[in-house]
Amino acid sequence: MSSNLTQALLELADDNLILGHRLSEWCGHAPMLEEDLALPNMGLDLIGTARTLYSYAGTIENNNKSEDDLAFLRDEREFLNCLLVERPNVNFAHTVLKQLYFSTFMKLYWNEALNSKDEIIVGVAGKAKKEMSYHIRHSGEWVIRLGDGTTESNKKLLEAVDALHIYTNELFFDTPNNIYFIKKDILPSRKALKSKWEKEINSIFKMAFVPYPKFEGELSGGRLGLHGEELGHLLASMQSVHRAHPGAKW
Repeated sequence: MSSNLTQALLELADDNLILGHRLSEWCGHAPMLEEDLALPNMGLDLIGTARTLYSYAGTIENNNKSEDDLAFLRDEREFLNCLLVERPNVNFAHTVLKQLYFSTFMKLYWNEALNSKDEIIVGVAGKAKKEMSYHIRHSGEWVIRLGDGTTESNKKLLEAVDALHIYTNELFFDTPNNIYFIKKDILPSRKALKSKWEKEINSIFKMAFVPYPKFEGELSGGRLGLHGEELGHLLASMQSVHRAHPGAKW
């Protein structure tokens, strides 16, 4: 059971770490100074959540694994993040839409997690839910601006929807790693959040003059450790210093 909870925590932590790293890639490259500060700061929020979850996961099995071990010493196939968060930034429209998709889901998730019987999860949820509210407001405002802006900005947003929406179903997949703990009221059900998520996203899309997409298929596999080549490139960059200097103290 403890192993399954560890895996469930890693799913959450990996999502936050990988998307946090993607947001950090905008530092020094954002289209305006405000976003040069805002995007990496949102990334820091996500990485902070990942740290707490990794630390908790490392204590469950008493295996002496630190947050750094779990972040920097696992290979691509050992990461359990959903495919959505590892998608490349591509452009600003892709980034804010991806953030809106993820933040909207996580706010709903953390809100339900406040009812968990696990005190540590409740603590994480309380802080993370507040952060997600800001992330939704920020990314949602930008999605509306892009959709209701110029012909070019609307086109970029529509392209982002076409590219990213097909990855969103994986957010709602309850893996065997966490189904047991859903029944024990330790973790919330992802699947149960889908209708609320769709309603919130659709309300923003209406203001952005973007039709809500109706895709039949989905792209998934991240929860099983099956990732695109983009994650390998991300990890090579993110883990390079730690692996080059193992055990170094800073």
